[in-house]
Amino acid sequence: MLSLQPKKVTIKKIKMKHTVDLAWTDKVAFETDMDGHKVIIDASEETGGSDLGPRPKKLMLTALAGCTGIDVIMILKKMKVEPEAFNVIVEADSTEEHPKHYYKIKVIYQFKGKDLPREKLERAVQLSEEKYCGVTASYRKAMEMETEIRIIE
Repeated sequence: MLSLQPKKVTIKKIKMKHTVDLAWTDKVAFETDMDGHKVIIDASEETGGSDLGPRPKKLMLTALAGCTGIDVIMILKKMKVEPEAFNVIVEADSTEEHPKHYYKIKVIYQFKGKDLPREKLERAVQLSEEKYCGVTASYRKAMEMETEIRIIE
């Protein structure tokens, strides 16, 4: 007898893995190649470094600004909205005690242009923050986050 029972199908989520190989170069400086770009991370001279590159913790803020900024511009292009200028400003509050870490971040989306449709700007930011930006998703789990949209005409 032929069975007409539906076949059970299991769908596995594919996990992506990113790897960074950071090599110690001098004092407390490190270097890596990220997507074909040389990145140097170092400490200030006051703390024993040579100030050859940015500090690691501030790179977290750059990653956030870059991730959401790329999303917002891509979404706005699909909406046929092009500001004259666009900046993502990230302000972070850090603890005083070790391990010093960010506990609150404010992301300011600053658009410049005439007659920019505020509702589309807000929608682009919302989509980035709630759906597309993996950095935002990660940081929201670890700290308080706030958003501000500024329009300069």
